[in-house]
Amino acid sequence: MSSTPSPDLVEISDHEKRKTLKRVAVSSFLGNFIEWFDYASYSYLATVIAVVFFPSEDKTVATMSAFAVFALAFLVRPIGALFWGNMGDKKGRKWALSTSILLMSGATFLIGCLPGYSTLGVGAVILLLLLRMVQSFSASGEYAGAATFLAEYAPKDHRGFYCSFVPASTACGLLIGSLFVTFMFNVWGSDSSFVTDWGWRIPFLFALPLGYITHYIRNHLEDSPVYVKMREAIEKGNRETEATPVRSLLKNYRRQTILAFGACMLNAVGFYTVLTYLPNYLEVTIGYDAASASVITTIALVAYIGFIFLSGLISDRVGRKKMLIGACLGFVICTVPAFHLLATKDFTTILFVELVMCLILTVNDGTLSSYLTETFPTKIRYSGFAFSFNLANALFGGSASYISFQLINMTGDNFAPGYYMVALALIALVAMFLSHEQTGKDLSEV
Repeated sequence: MSSTPSPDLVEISDHEKRKTLKRVAVSSFLGNFIEWFDYASYSYLATVIAVVFFPSEDKTVATMSAFAVFALAFLVRPIGALFWGNMGDKKGRKWALSTSILLMSGATFLIGCLPGYSTLGVGAVILLLLLRMVQSFSASGEYAGAATFLAEYAPKDHRGFYCSFVPASTACGLLIGSLFVTFMFNVWGSDSSFVTDWGWRIPFLFALPLGYITHYIRNHLEDSPVYVKMREAIEKGNRETEATPVRSLLKNYRRQTILAFGACMLNAVGFYTVLTYLPNYLEVTIGYDAASASVITTIALVAYIGFIFLSGLISDRVGRKKMLIGACLGFVICTVPAFHLLATKDFTTILFVELVMCLILTVNDGTLSSYLTETFPTKIRYSGFAFSFNLANALFGGSASYISFQLINMTGDNFAPGYYMVALALIALVAMFLSHEQTGKDLSEV
């Protein structure tokens, strides 16, 4: 004899679902926050790290060397993406995320313990690069895994909003990093012995306790309902398992992977250029005051966080494809004029330009994670997201600052980075026109 569940039991069930979704959101937020707090610290402290590890009479050469290490570490991201994506699709989202956070936070902590060039010579540079590569390898599954995990838990009509927590966490990491650097520069100065000896180490040392907290939360979560449903279907013989999800991705889902890569290209170069390169561009290339540049970046990041949630909400209503096409057009139209306006060295003008660029970026960034989760089926979703996202970041993201400096040195044109961004925006625009709209679709049916 069947019976209808009591209202209390239904209410408790709904309450538990909301509680679990909040824990998933918190763990996804924290994992990416750690990663991007470190990246922000490295980027905003690039001129200090250059002094510690790359002593040179030419400030530009030293800074470029620091960014070269930053860029080289990104070359392992596609390898890490294949590894973590494959394991996340085979062993579960929870296992991959719980393991990768420990490796990432441990490597970040050790960077903060490194002696400088004056103590170890070139050995210090080698260790810095090796630790950055370990960190980059382990972090390559973090963004994709966190977004996949969260998307598979979120209600389908609010997926864009919940997935926006992932890029918001990256912005919060950048914001706290910017605030920390701004505070140090204003109190002690960028050339003080405290900053060069100990101050730059602090953000890296914070990674270990934060990483353990994130690992603990993730370890006490169940795998996503969508993934569990797929595994149950496989065990009952209703679905075939993928022995090697990555092989299936590259063999059977090439079109989706290429289009996803195209969308990620613009996100990669846009994110690193707007949020991490511009402060150094203003200081090194334009000759703008470092403290003022940090203040502007901090204000822009606060606005970015608000914009990112708004973009996620709007994408649930109008669709991912329209949002991403709009972002491409925004970068094509506004980027070059923006670089011209930055050269004015006027505080209000520069702040306005960065706010506009942040708004355009969030239209892309606030939509991309939900778009990517809807592009690939459950059996290869982690692999597809991780590979396309990290390959784009390896080729265009981590190298954005270095390539921008090189373009200026080679051409003598301070606006060259703007033309570079426009070219990538046009490629991404073609990819988005060829994409299919899957907003609001049940992820089990993708």
